[in-house]
Amino acid sequence: MTRSSFFSRPLSLGKAFRGSPRPVHYLFAFVVVIRLVSLARLTSSPFLLPGSSDMHFYDEWAKQIAHGRLTDHFAFYGLPLYAYLLAFLYKFFGSSPFVPGFLQACFEGGTAAFIYQITVRTLSNATTVPLTFRSPASLVGLLAAAGWAFFVPAQAYSVILMPTSGFVFVFWLLVWQIVKTDRAPSPLRSLTLGILVGITAMGVATILFLAPLVLVAILRRPQIQPAARSRALARCAAIALFMLGSGAGTAPCWIHNYFVARDPVFLSAHGGINFWLGNNPEATGYPRFPGLHAGQAGMLRDSIDQAEAAAGRSLKRSEVSQYWSAKARAYITASSGAWLKLMTRKIGNFWNGFEYDDLGVIANLREHRILFPGFHFALVAALALPGFLFSVRAFPLSRWVGAAVLLHLAAVLPVFVTERYRLAVVPGLLIFAALGLHRLWIHCSLGRYRTVAFHLMLLAAGAFLVTMPRPDPALWAMEAYNSGRLALETNNLPLAKKNLERARAYAPDNVEINFALGNLRLAEGDPAGAKMFYQLVLNADPAHKGALNNLGVLALNENQFVAAANCFRHALAQEPRNAKTHFLLAKALAAMGEVAAARVEAARAVELAPDQPEFKALRNQLGEDRQ
Repeated sequence: MTRSSFFSRPLSLGKAFRGSPRPVHYLFAFVVVIRLVSLARLTSSPFLLPGSSDMHFYDEWAKQIAHGRLTDHFAFYGLPLYAYLLAFLYKFFGSSPFVPGFLQACFEGGTAAFIYQITVRTLSNATTVPLTFRSPASLVGLLAAAGWAFFVPAQAYSVILMPTSGFVFVFWLLVWQIVKTDRAPSPLRSLTLGILVGITAMGVATILFLAPLVLVAILRRPQIQPAARSRALARCAAIALFMLGSGAGTAPCWIHNYFVARDPVFLSAHGGINFWLGNNPEATGYPRFPGLHAGQAGMLRDSIDQAEAAAGRSLKRSEVSQYWSAKARAYITASSGAWLKLMTRKIGNFWNGFEYDDLGVIANLREHRILFPGFHFALVAALALPGFLFSVRAFPLSRWVGAAVLLHLAAVLPVFVTERYRLAVVPGLLIFAALGLHRLWIHCSLGRYRTVAFHLMLLAAGAFLVTMPRPDPALWAMEAYNSGRLALETNNLPLAKKNLERARAYAPDNVEINFALGNLRLAEGDPAGAKMFYQLVLNADPAHKGALNNLGVLALNENQFVAAANCFRHALAQEPRNAKTHFLLAKALAAMGEVAAARVEAARAVELAPDQPEFKALRNQLGEDRQ
């Protein structure tokens, strides 16, 4: 075997550990080590234990499962796979994020291996590249995979408690299963792929948008069977088994929802609120939560409370989803022109270099030197554009990669764009970027300077498109706000003050920034300053539950019981199922001498949160006062 054929031959993971180590093995190990170094740095930082947002949501859910609360007998309101996986790991290894982080580091190494193998396989099947220039296929593959190793958002999301790394791994595993062979998937392999898609959909439902890629491979790729009738039967069997496998893979979700919760929900009922957040009069194409908490747990709870308040009764989770979906469809129908503009903006957001990190982890982990230096989406997208345009003809297998990228774009458009939502396309863009640079090198070597100039013009056009500025000042403030909010949660008050004041300089009227500054003043022991910022929040949003609650607590501490009760009543009008607000209102009413009303609120607090001892103590105390 020649050196070039050795390095160019695509490898499968099934053969990964047979024989002597090959470049893909070293690549896998290198990326895993890179991720483990970042994970080790995280363990000595204040960010290891999740304190808020989606990481805290999954962590708390997993701990409940690990302690035996397998279900609340409602349909899932959030995809459950990652929470149950965390619970399994917590049960055997303790509730430390390190073990999940180690598993995610292995997923990252696998993704890099798929990038390498897809690139090598694509180059090996080139139609217009001279044979002389096919030999460095392994170098091109290593270039693409190295891009993933040092892609900063991928580094960040691999060390936190999020299912992103596992989803990206499965996404490109499916693409590799199609690219690695010229044949259609057999019925047995189709069943396996269907089960894999179904299981993954219980963690990240957008994987279902990749199903058309598998179905097209079944229908368009040649079958092994020689007879036409046998080939047709094999295709029908493969399609049927793929669909059967997808249904079987998702079975834990729909069986729980239909037969345990007795609610007709396929996977999770939170799709309605996500659809509304992406399609409403205030939508921008990025996450925007009008009247809802931004964190996943708070947002889901608020969405249930508001739907039930509108209905005037308790609702099944499917009914909550239908409530929000109906609002979104009403907006689309009534404002079709504005909605089309919104969809165009989402496409622009998807390809724009602006990094909307809704969890605020990238900037914080980079600032504390947990991540390795690297690059971001803008550079990858700019290099990938000319690579895509030239590769689809020269490298036929790259069309499958392009189709996977476009299918994931279609999966994101119904909701909104964030850095973690578009992360799954980055491996494909890295492949196109590497293929484009390979093509540029070929034409430079052959002296085709007109082609080189055209390629550079396309590169400049791509750079212009992905770097078009976003005019909303609130977007400019987001990174500073997220950094300040996280610093506040970790009690780093000087850093919180620096970042939050920088965020306010960009967006002085932003409600959440002013609310965070109010919380900062409260933590600094400045109640007057906190009141000022909370009042600014209420001037802009009179129904802001956090500001109402905090102003109520301040008034309660200052013995201004009437003002406190008014604040708590207004907060409950927005969030009627908040047990703590009922408890605080009971305390204010009791101090005013309205014991009967206080008793009702205390009983409601205990009903909503029966495990809180202080709620029960107040209820019992008010009962004794009556005697």
